[in-house]
Amino acid sequence: MDQDRLNFLKRLMDEACPTGREQPAARVWRAEAGAFADRTWVDTHGNSFAVVNEGAKPRIMLAGHVDEIGLMITHVDEQGYLWITGLGGWDRQVLPGQRVRILTDSGPVLGVIGRKAIHILKPEERKKVVEFEDLWIDIGVSSRDEALEVVRIGDAAVLDYGFEVLRGELAVARAFDDRVGSFIVIEAARRAKELGATASIVAVATVQEEIGKRGATTSAFGIDPQIGIAVDVGQATDTPQTDACKKAYGHATLGGGPMIARGPNMTPLFVEELISTAVKHDIPYQIEPCPRGTGTDANAIQLTREGVVTGLISVPNRYMHSPCEVVHLGDLDHIIELMAQTMAGIDESSTFLEEI
Repeated sequence: MDQDRLNFLKRLMDEACPTGREQPAARVWRAEAGAFADRTWVDTHGNSFAVVNEGAKPRIMLAGHVDEIGLMITHVDEQGYLWITGLGGWDRQVLPGQRVRILTDSGPVLGVIGRKAIHILKPEERKKVVEFEDLWIDIGVSSRDEALEVVRIGDAAVLDYGFEVLRGELAVARAFDDRVGSFIVIEAARRAKELGATASIVAVATVQEEIGKRGATTSAFGIDPQIGIAVDVGQATDTPQTDACKKAYGHATLGGGPMIARGPNMTPLFVEELISTAVKHDIPYQIEPCPRGTGTDANAIQLTREGVVTGLISVPNRYMHSPCEVVHLGDLDHIIELMAQTMAGIDESSTFLEEI
């Protein structure tokens, strides 16, 4: 990955943007898009848009959600401890002992997630999956009044981790699911413009995917695309103890290239277009079996209005929904190139409808 692209990825990933509080990353995203797009804008819901070849046909929507899972403050007790619930789906086992960044109106507040120490847990408690009711955030105050001077009920928080390169092309970050998708759709639109694409390309950093694909639902309705490509993360099965997962999710490896989804959520002829483009341009790819509607923005896009030609491309991702998700930078470059080359081959005469 070239340095300019990597620098943008790092800036975007280092923002803290739990579901419903996506504005910081969205501002970085729109600023980057403004360097090449015809126009950028934001809608009432908070979705961010960037368009290339505005007014041309067909309209292609690219969607990557910019939000991440997080935590929300639900109660402050008399001692000043903050009680929490999840924004999105957590493996709660990763939460005890973590540092958090609470997003407040006056700036970030540092805290730590507390739980009873192992020494005073009863034997049966040690075997139990931790629940949110067993966890609290300690921000170093001694009373409810003192806590409420700096935080409010409904404030959101994320675990306090940033973007780093591990070794070679492997990178780790807190929110690859799926801020990396919002990164890819911008870079794919930019690359498609360089290739001379003639279709109208609308890249969208969608919001609130982690609580039900909400931003994709509203943005797709507003754009009314003829073609939609969603980018999300997929389960890598190249780690220990994932043999059984291969039977359910297929076998996906970091560095193996884009995961092109096949199944009823995707338009068959468009899937074949993605595959043939990958073959033509020597782009490695993997197939992701999806036997039903996916839990991604592709589901919302496909079901918009009278229906949309839809594709889903996933980034192989290790340790999903943890603070240490791992992806391969080469996979990101390959997805960007696959999407751009595909869009460069689409014009007003392109059709992906099967004869009945």
